[in-house]
Amino acid sequence: MLKFEQLKSDNDLKDVIKAAFDADLSVSGAWGYTQDLSTIIESANIPVKQLEHMLASMRTYIEMNMTLPEEERYGSINLNEIHREQNHVGELVYDKVTYEITAMKEETYTAFIKEYKEGLGTEGFDITEHFNQRKKATITRNEAYWFEVHQTL
Repeated sequence: MLKFEQLKSDNDLKDVIKAAFDADLSVSGAWGYTQDLSTIIESANIPVKQLEHMLASMRTYIEMNMTLPEEERYGSINLNEIHREQNHVGELVYDKVTYEITAMKEETYTAFIKEYKEGLGTEGFDITEHFNQRKKATITRNEAYWFEVHQTL
C-alpha cells in the first residue's frame, strides 16, 4: 500500500489554504489525521459536509501532488465519502469521515487524456480498452479525516 507523508501543521492551516488554493476559510487546528489533530471548522458559508469534502480534497492534493517531486505526482484525484460517524466529547462534536481516494500518476493521466482526445471518433480507437487501461492505472486508498464541528452546528 502506498504511503504519503502526513502534513505538518503549526496552527497555520488557514494561511496554508489561502496560499495554496486562494481560499479564505474559517478553519484552524491541524490537517485532521486524528481526533487530537482535527481540523476545526469555525464557521461555514456552505453545508458542512461540502466544506469537509473540500478540506479533505485540499489535504489530499497537497499530499499526493504539491509536496512531491514532479515525476511522483498524482493527478485525477477524486474523493468519495464511504463512511461517516460523529463523536461527542464533552461539549465538542467531531465528524470522522472516511473517503475512498482514487488517483493516477500525473504523467500517466496526461497521456490518457491526450490519447482520448486524439483517438475519440477515429477508426481503431477502442474506447472500452482505453477506459480499462485507465482503471488499471488508478490507485485507491481509504483515509479518515477528523473535523471538529461543534461551532457550526
